[in-house]
Amino acid sequence: MSLPTWAAGAAAPAAVDERRWPWPAVLTALLACAAPPLLAYNQPPSSTLLNQCLAVSLWGALVAVLAPRIWPVRGGSLLGALALLAAAALGSGVLGALPAGLMLSALGLLGVAALLVVAFAAVAARDDGATVWLCVATGLMVAGTLSAGVAMVQVFAPQWADGNWIAHSGLPGRAVGNLRQPNHLCSLLTWGLLATACLLERGAISRAMAWPLSVAMVFAIELSASRTGAVGLALVAAWGVLDRRLSGRTRVLLVAAPLLWAVSYGAMTLYGHWNAQAYGAAARLASGEATGGESPNSRLRIWANALQLIAQQPWLGVGWGEFNVAWSLTAFPGRPTAFFDHTHNLPLQLLAELGVPLATAVMALLGFALWQGWRRARAAGGERGTTAMTAWMMVVLIGVHSMVEYPLWYAYFLLPAACAWGYALGSNDAADDASIAGAAPDPDRDRGRAPWLAPLLGVAVTLGGGLAMLDYQRVVVIYADYAAATHDQRLAGTALAFRRAPHYLLDTRLMMAWARYLAQNGQTDAAQTVAQRLREFRNPDAEEFFAACEMAGALPFQCQLPAVAWPWRAFLRAELAGSSVR
Repeated sequence: MSLPTWAAGAAAPAAVDERRWPWPAVLTALLACAAPPLLAYNQPPSSTLLNQCLAVSLWGALVAVLAPRIWPVRGGSLLGALALLAAAALGSGVLGALPAGLMLSALGLLGVAALLVVAFAAVAARDDGATVWLCVATGLMVAGTLSAGVAMVQVFAPQWADGNWIAHSGLPGRAVGNLRQPNHLCSLLTWGLLATACLLERGAISRAMAWPLSVAMVFAIELSASRTGAVGLALVAAWGVLDRRLSGRTRVLLVAAPLLWAVSYGAMTLYGHWNAQAYGAAARLASGEATGGESPNSRLRIWANALQLIAQQPWLGVGWGEFNVAWSLTAFPGRPTAFFDHTHNLPLQLLAELGVPLATAVMALLGFALWQGWRRARAAGGERGTTAMTAWMMVVLIGVHSMVEYPLWYAYFLLPAACAWGYALGSNDAADDASIAGAAPDPDRDRGRAPWLAPLLGVAVTLGGGLAMLDYQRVVVIYADYAAATHDQRLAGTALAFRRAPHYLLDTRLMMAWARYLAQNGQTDAAQTVAQRLREFRNPDAEEFFAACEMAGALPFQCQLPAVAWPWRAFLRAELAGSSVR
């Protein structure tokens, strides 16, 4: 049975070998790529934890189904970067104050990412590697197409969004997808575009199918009004212009992406005039959000604060996972009014949390792995070259997204990116030897030792994701540490809650509760320091807390400056749960 065509008129290129599609891999890849980002149902306090647990379980299942022989190991530079990140997370938990749960979750995700790098590097070296990648591309195309449908419902029929099957959009006139973030929606859609082009190039779908799907995804990107999405379309077009190995029909599809966006923008502008409402990019312009540089919560402001943190602690950083608490408890006059838990820029995040030496080493390894992936994808020929370059472009696109957001902190982006990067790195091992670059893969490379290891690890990851989802149900019932910390009455676990909850996300309610708790325990300077940091946010929710400062008479603690302002690290000491720390 030859590589199947999905629509009349699709013709597989002659370079594609005849072989059967691995249908278990097709179905598992479809679920792994599409189910996590399309899951709208969520349970507080986290709106994405179920999506992430589902992603871990399904990508682990895909490794188990593919059963690649992952020994010897490939992708050393990328694995080295992941190992350094794991060491940083371990150090922050063991030597620092990061709660064990956050440390273990970081180690777990990094470990799963490393498994996918190794597994798909091994898959790329197999005879059927390109066919396996088409299974992943199929899943990404379906995810992008269905997400485009969700986007259209959110904009044109918002009454259909019930919150369980289709998420509500909190941005009038704009699409956010079931991940509830315009930039996340766009990353998923641009991945879907790349996958559609790959399937068209390999003859798995026809132009009659590829064009309508691509138009729908580009249209949804316009509805999101994401500037990151528009940049992603420019990169998609650049691939079509620069990669002359692609067929003419595929290159036309890729190059047309920005033009389709422009047509979509014009159409929605006319529709908005007719309907007396702004949609998509026009809605963002109408709200003034597009001029983000003037906003008190612009990325420029949080980047400036991050640079100051780096300058204050350049060698060891603030610790993995500790940016939010360090930034919130450090004085920054004119700081953003929103509470940020990331710098919204991957290099700045690493520099702030890991310190300059370690972050530089990590970024150097990542840069080398990116160059190595491009080199091997270029050296691979035929169907391997097309699939490998598609995988490499996926990494580039999510990398660009990481310059203004933090998508790689979410399992449903981290794990597909690790899969794609591993595939690109393993696409042509012979490329390291210039004399045999482009040579046919050696079939002996597929005869690694320990054939049982990858299936065993895949099953373990699948079970781990399921157990994490079950364990989360306990948190749903009580809201865990945050609920204990912000409860009106002091509970038995209040002290422990204040030791752990600030590491997740300090916000107005938690900072007010923490300041009161410190004051009640006689830690006046600490309480006043927290209150001063909260005042800098100028958050309307804290107005009542500071209202007493305008009244005559004795001023409460939150209205007074501390005799000694506490540095942020002092708040993370275990002794803080006690009654007197100086």
